[in-house]
Amino acid sequence: MEFSLQSFLNSCPGAVAQGILYGIMAMGVYITYRVLNISDLTVDSSLCTGGSVAAILLTKGLSPALAILCAVASGFAAGLVTGLLHTRLKIPAILSGILTQLALYSVNLRIMGRSNITLLNVKLMISLRNIPQSILTAAIFAASVIALLYCFFGTELGCSVRATGNNEQMARSQGVNTDTAKMIGLVAGNGIVALAGALIAQYQGYSDVNMGRGAIVIGLAGVIIGEVSFGKILETSRISFALRLAAAIFGSVIYYLVITLILQAGLDTGDLKLFSAALVALALGLPKLGKVKGGLRKFKLPKLNPFKGIKTEKRGGADA
Repeated sequence: MEFSLQSFLNSCPGAVAQGILYGIMAMGVYITYRVLNISDLTVDSSLCTGGSVAAILLTKGLSPALAILCAVASGFAAGLVTGLLHTRLKIPAILSGILTQLALYSVNLRIMGRSNITLLNVKLMISLRNIPQSILTAAIFAASVIALLYCFFGTELGCSVRATGNNEQMARSQGVNTDTAKMIGLVAGNGIVALAGALIAQYQGYSDVNMGRGAIVIGLAGVIIGEVSFGKILETSRISFALRLAAAIFGSVIYYLVITLILQAGLDTGDLKLFSAALVALALGLPKLGKVKGGLRKFKLPKLNPFKGIKTEKRGGADA
């Protein structure tokens, strides 16, 4: 397949819209992965749960706004289940996410009644048929989520969640209920992911039980690429938390632009998951590679003295 610049440029608006939508999901991943320091695999299914709930309600005639609110509530419930498994039953966080993810697959099938639902002749808030409007709508949702999260994590409760992820033992010693803080973070993160799922289902015109497969990789890609791309700005800014959330959006957009470029260049769609995993691994490894490179530059070999440790005898003069 020959690469066509014009074809790539024509595909860019769709990639930007898709990147912003998945960037909203990346913000949910950021809360659990960066703020709470928990690898939450519930994301792969809670994204589909949000899409399933929104799709079934839209086909029943409910307004898009109410359908999205119900989808967010379903994400809250998914995060709450993971939080209860982790904090009350003391199951490791990663296993709690896996258990909830497995359970939600059956729940999503129950919600939809079948493996997928097509949203035809249904009033939608965002649609692939009008990409410029979709970009604007997605950007408004993304900005609203950033503003809400910035305000929430500036409160005492939000600071307790951040303190728990930063140093759980220290937070506990300061009187923070770390179990509650973890549950709040998991609930908030999966609620945002479900919001993204509801918007993505409307955008693509259908909800499928497998639409969340590999979502955690895309979310991590957005977070890591955003941090690598805007690292110095994030370190010096006074509103670094809001900018980190925005960086996850930009990272997701960059990710989808790269994916579009690679597909236009002739990459087999069957190799897309492999390329995505390699891209995320590269983004994760770049900071480490930079530190190693910088350390090698600073490292200096010690000066060797070949005569060190050799005792020399003093010889007397002629008068001795």
